[in-house]
Amino acid sequence: MANKNGRRSFGSVRKLPSGRWQARYPGPDGQIRTAPDTFDTKRSAERWLSLVETQISQGDWVDPERAKIQLGVYAEQWITQRPGLRPRTVELYKWLLRKHIMAGLGGVELGKLSTAVIRQWRADRLEAGVSESVTAKCYRLLRAILNTAVDEDKIILRNPCRVRGADKENPDERPVLTIAQVFDLAGRMPTRFRALVLLAAFGSLRWGEVTALRRSDVAPDASWVRVSRALVEVPGKGLIVGPPKSRAGVRELILPTAIRPDLLKHLESWVKPGQESLLFTGERDGHAVRRPNFSQRTKWTEVVEKMGLKGVHFHDLRHAGNIWASKAGTSTKDLMARMGHDDMRAALIYQRATTEADEQIADRLSKLVDRHREGVTEAMTEKNDGPDGDSVPNG
Repeated sequence: MANKNGRRSFGSVRKLPSGRWQARYPGPDGQIRTAPDTFDTKRSAERWLSLVETQISQGDWVDPERAKIQLGVYAEQWITQRPGLRPRTVELYKWLLRKHIMAGLGGVELGKLSTAVIRQWRADRLEAGVSESVTAKCYRLLRAILNTAVDEDKIILRNPCRVRGADKENPDERPVLTIAQVFDLAGRMPTRFRALVLLAAFGSLRWGEVTALRRSDVAPDASWVRVSRALVEVPGKGLIVGPPKSRAGVRELILPTAIRPDLLKHLESWVKPGQESLLFTGERDGHAVRRPNFSQRTKWTEVVEKMGLKGVHFHDLRHAGNIWASKAGTSTKDLMARMGHDDMRAALIYQRATTEADEQIADRLSKLVDRHREGVTEAMTEKNDGPDGDSVPNG
């Protein structure tokens, strides 16, 4: 803006020997700064100064010197300083940063990032053979990092992560196991791991949650289990005890009557007397079960392939339990609470299923099991009426 004498009240412009125009202005800290680029005309330089003046007056100005920090340096600091991240999440973020984000973006200054730069980086990742799912995870992490640079640290004015659809994942649909398949699978496990499979499915438990359960987390009659912690495998540190995946993960689950005898038998046969004794341990050392050891000991890959379920993961047990519960007429609120799912958009972190609703879920699951067993019994009767008369073991 110019004063009555025709001179600008904020900043100054001058013509360079090259014929282009340069703009300079005093920052809020009193230091004189030069525009990062020169301008074709004096008018363009003055318009730019007017914009900077408005940003300063409205508190939106950012120090261009701070924006010279490289993305890789800032991102590493962000991960280290981010509060509340689980150890496993920290490892995941570091891996995504090191493996994919640093490639093409690590050396770029924050102030030089643009939507076009982000779009090209994403296209390069996909062209290099990185899956859409992993690329979407990288993009969401990058967006979260730059949100902090905008909102909290005031390093850049706006987040350049504005590539439409880049945050969406389209993973292959996971298989849904039937109740019959889950009981069949549990029956093919070593006896000490039968209950683990049933609990993961009918309790909708994650691996880290079910392997962290202690005797004190189970009701005397096995009517419920309490989830208050989880085991996390951290590279270089082994298994670490921590909280569940989300605040909503701390929950008490009522178990279907149909599987309670299996859990009681497991407690009697495989769990030490102490209240802090783990429900599931390795055979040799008595320590918590580690996923690789479990897969090797149970021959998981070979077992599911023989069942015609090639590619089924342990986590698909939880997925199946969630599907069964939803088919039992469970409301979204009660289902999400049973799953221990944390959805910030719907504020489900503050919602909990009532005991009555959870009992209904468990009862409905028991009825589904009873129907399965009735079907098995009918099949046995039909087969026993055959010429050979051989009975089929009840699995």
